Amino acid sequence: METASQETEVFQDLKKRILEQVDLSREVSDEEMQELIDEVVLSRGKETYLSLNEKCRLKKELFHALRKMDVLQELLEEQSVTEIMVNGMDGIFLERDGRMIRFEKNFSSRERILDVIQQMISACNRVVNESQPIVDARLPNGDRVHVVLPPVAVNGPIITIRRFPEKPVTMDRLLELDSLSREEADFLKDAVRSGYSILVAGGTGSGKTTFLNALSEYIPGDERVVVIEDTAELQIQNVENLVRLETRASGMEDCKEITIRDLIRASLRMRPSRIIVGEVRGAEAFELLTSLNTGHDGSFSTCHANSTRDTVSRLETMVLMGMELPLQAIRRQIASGIDLIVYLGRLRDKSRRLLEITEVTGMEGDQVELHPLFLFRETGEVSGRICGIQEKAGDMIKIEKFQRAGVWADQEGILPGCS
Repeated sequence: METASQETEVFQDLKKRILEQVDLSREVSDEEMQELIDEVVLSRGKETYLSLNEKCRLKKELFHALRKMDVLQELLEEQSVTEIMVNGMDGIFLERDGRMIRFEKNFSSRERILDVIQQMISACNRVVNESQPIVDARLPNGDRVHVVLPPVAVNGPIITIRRFPEKPVTMDRLLELDSLSREEADFLKDAVRSGYSILVAGGTGSGKTTFLNALSEYIPGDERVVVIEDTAELQIQNVENLVRLETRASGMEDCKEITIRDLIRASLRMRPSRIIVGEVRGAEAFELLTSLNTGHDGSFSTCHANSTRDTVSRLETMVLMGMELPLQAIRRQIASGIDLIVYLGRLRDKSRRLLEITEVTGMEGDQVELHPLFLFRETGEVSGRICGIQEKAGDMIKIEKFQRAGVWADQEGILPGCS
């Protein structure tokens, strides 16, 4: 049996032979590459005994290394894998069904990791090197890639790939997963159609992007929607008049950086019915609030936060990152621009739940007033699965948009799901 070092030596020798025989003066198809790999592996088998299993394994690994993503390819082809994390030569980790586990395979050399990184990044028209060691990119299938290179990354090249399903998760699927109640889903359906501006908040991995996709199902198909993201990953459905904008990093052929702030400003001249910002994480929060307060009702965005109250504080801080404004003025912009905060969480059993829907009702003194509408209450645990109920905490106070949209309301407030 060959040792790991001997296997690596055989692999590198075969790869070198293949590259020497490839005609780089023209584009070589996958079929031609596969035939060349077969020939080289068979010729090596005549020199040194290789079992049938070894030949098949080498053919697959060589093709993945030369045309695909090396040892990551089988993970990229497995739909149940939602996150892939490469920690240099220290190992590959993945998330499957909400659980983080270590992958049994690893890159054989640092050079192979760098080859895969350049293959991913160059296909996205991005640049990553020692002078620009951090980059975000998007694979052709929509998966999001984040890369950090040495010297910033101490333990070698780091790759983090966030996987997204080929078909977006629908609200019906979230109901099947018990992520929210039918009453909450009906309420949000009416709120989206009535033009309420919604901010989806939560921690990392709580499902904000997935939930935003599901909310977009309810946008009327005759509206014009502008989607703005750092790296395009949202899958907006059923909207024909759709504009998708993506930021651009500086340094590519001396190109000027295009930020989220730039794109929000540009979108205001595109006659959008709604603006969807994938995530606000900095000074662009000011432009978002400006757009929400200039007639673009029904717009969405996401934000990292630890609670609904913390969401308001985060927005205040982000606005102050780019502009010196009185705190009172910022809070008034938040109170008048955002109608609902949907707060998501990831519980200890790794399930993702809607924990709170809160209405932003205005100002109370010098604070933004929050009015909870739905709350998740944990009731116990069965076979490792957290059980709970989604309780209605109060009735909607600001019902003007529901009324204008023709959704009935009584004296106690809005009646979800009656549109």
